[in-house]
Amino acid sequence: MENSDVRALLVTEPAGPAALRIGTLPVPDAEVVIDVHAAGVTFPDLLLTHGRYQVRPEPPFAPGLEVAGTVRRAAPGTGFAPGDRVVAFTGHGGGYAEAVGVPAAHVVPLPEAIGFVDGVGLMVNYQTAYFGLAERGRLRAGETVLVHGAAGGVGTAAVQVALALGARVLAVVSDDAKAAVARRAGAAEVIRTDRWVDEVRERADGVDVVFDPVGGDRFDESLRLLRPDGRLLVIGFTEGRIPQVAVNRLLLRNIDVVGVAWGHYAAIDPGMIRRVGTALADLAVAGRVRPVVGRTYAFEDGAEALADLEARRAAGKSVLTFRPAAPGVTGR
Repeated sequence: MENSDVRALLVTEPAGPAALRIGTLPVPDAEVVIDVHAAGVTFPDLLLTHGRYQVRPEPPFAPGLEVAGTVRRAAPGTGFAPGDRVVAFTGHGGGYAEAVGVPAAHVVPLPEAIGFVDGVGLMVNYQTAYFGLAERGRLRAGETVLVHGAAGGVGTAAVQVALALGARVLAVVSDDAKAAVARRAGAAEVIRTDRWVDEVRERADGVDVVFDPVGGDRFDESLRLLRPDGRLLVIGFTEGRIPQVAVNRLLLRNIDVVGVAWGHYAAIDPGMIRRVGTALADLAVAGRVRPVVGRTYAFEDGAEALADLEARRAAGKSVLTFRPAAPGVTGR
């Protein structure tokens, strides 16, 4: 095992992004060790900095649930070799570092046609969208999908995945700038939050699937918009309030509320990350999905990236970059 340390962006105390500091960590030991070229900025990373994620590592630690880069070393039998281009799910952090170790089941080959910045966007957000819509949500071509938070990282992913699967998409956003981001993702029907319920009713006679990373009041109203056999996908609660549902409403209207805990499901189905990742890579190479990258930040500016996410200034996918520009590093 190597003795050198790698630079990392460390949570020094559970006080939010402002508590992040540059430090070092030992070179990790794992089935696959990846030299990180890009790391995604995700909402769970933000929760980790506050000590509010379901897993609470002892500081100092590096957040970062998703990375793209090249294999430094891999154990025999993993199917990977030094120099392979990959994207990976770290599990519970560690990706805001120059190198990270992960289980082989969390690693997906990255085709040469996809740059590292785009590639890292195909991990948490796009895997959540695909797993939610295709596998948990049983989305069928021709159905109508209502996507909340459609300008965020997971929202733009849901827009593109739903369209790639043949659905009609109604995208809900809060302002003109975010409407532009949703349209960049491919949404043709964009709805503003100030009157979204009325506008959905004007445009469609109910919806088949709701993709909801917001929760709160948005969840309550969305239930009323579902057609019989409709599915509301619970992705998260960025509004803050975790909603409750009277189950008699599900019974009488023949509708489903479906949990989508992608990261947790990987422990139940170890092949899921590779399976979904391969399907997404095929869609990306075919030009049917492409992460909408809102802004890239230098690794050293990770605190700013998370602060922008917390203040809802981020539109599209935010990404940290770790190495000088080179083929595949910043290529989009």
